[in-house]
Amino acid sequence: MADDALHSFTSLYTEHHGWLKDWLRRRLASGDQAADLAHDTFLRVLSQREPVVPDTPRAFLTTIAQRVLASHFRRQYLEQAWLEVLAQQPELAAPSEETRALWLEALCEIDRLLDTLPPLVRKAFLLSQLDGLSHAEVAAELGISIATVKRHIVKAGTLLYFAQ
Repeated sequence: MADDALHSFTSLYTEHHGWLKDWLRRRLASGDQAADLAHDTFLRVLSQREPVVPDTPRAFLTTIAQRVLASHFRRQYLEQAWLEVLAQQPELAAPSEETRALWLEALCEIDRLLDTLPPLVRKAFLLSQLDGLSHAEVAAELGISIATVKRHIVKAGTLLYFAQ
């Protein structure tokens, strides 16, 4: 990172970190979570390929923080759903804590990857894979052809299969 970019980032952080943490605290139950997500927001700014010097820093940070917050809530939702499924399993069949953590991480990664797909592709894939609908049923549900359903499912499956 060039000296100018580092100075700009440092200035952005120094001038707006407290404000951003307060903004997040109003949306979260925990001050610690707000602090963590504020740092995650600045990490996203720092990890951008090109240094950013926004004209309206608070609007810029709010936009990024909203994305971080949405990811946080999505992960919480996935984790809660996962814990509910695990609670329904017999004790002997329950996986170890390490296995649970690995599975949860994999679910979050799958969710992140699926979120990169166009909504119709994602919907076709989920209807087929999670709801168990046939290609014809997915086609009828979405108002598209069976061939398009097949293309969408292959596209989503390929993305997940070749993800690193």
